[in-house]
Amino acid sequence: MIIPSRPMRSLSIGGMLVLGVTLACAAPEGSAQYRVVRTLPHDPAAYTQGLLLSDGVFYESVGQYGFSDVRRVEVETGRVLARQPLHADRFGEGLARHGNRLIQLTWQHQTGYVYDVESLAVVDSFTYAGEGWGLTSDDTTLIMSDGTATLRFLDPESFAVVKEVRVTENGAPLSKLNELEYADGVLYANIYQSNWIVRIDPATGFVLGWIDLDNLVPADKRGSEADVMNGIAWDPATGHFFVTGKRWPMVYEVEFTQGVGSRE
Repeated sequence: MIIPSRPMRSLSIGGMLVLGVTLACAAPEGSAQYRVVRTLPHDPAAYTQGLLLSDGVFYESVGQYGFSDVRRVEVETGRVLARQPLHADRFGEGLARHGNRLIQLTWQHQTGYVYDVESLAVVDSFTYAGEGWGLTSDDTTLIMSDGTATLRFLDPESFAVVKEVRVTENGAPLSKLNELEYADGVLYANIYQSNWIVRIDPATGFVLGWIDLDNLVPADKRGSEADVMNGIAWDPATGHFFVTGKRWPMVYEVEFTQGVGSRE
């Protein structure tokens, strides 16, 4: 059986059009460097759409029709401690925590779901226009991506759009912003179908720098079903990040050694 996934899309970076999963250019000047702290196991069947670290565990949103869920995962072992499945016609997307609630987007159904963080029971839902891609929280608002260059800031109680910010580099819009993570005043975003993470000033939308993770995963470790990079979680206790991908058999704990939280 072929499981449907997102279609390939074009990516605009500074006016350059790139097709497919390979970005045919070097990482932009000022790219951050990183070191791998440790490699952790990850469910190789999980089509990761959102990842966050909270209270010593991962919370993960898994996508694909018929396979989508929200789950609590043990960091050290990758063991799924609890899960709440979505209806088979829902494609799970970005995930954020606000207070004692988890908020999950869906791709094209224009519906988000709210879960109790302890029980993972659905306690509410909301609607929005367009597609849902990534989601994070800055402790005041939710920040949502939809595959375009525009970020939406949502009230975490009413889910109304408070403001919108357009992400740009040198004046040109940057699209395909996917999984999001807010860390120490900076927004980190996976660029869909690439091995790059972009650092964004959430107030202005200006690109602050790039993190090139093209060499993070050895070819012999990816697994035959592994898809693109997706999933960023920040640990404020260490300043480290956890990164993974769709159907990756591992999560990497990494330290970004340049430019974390500031313009380079």
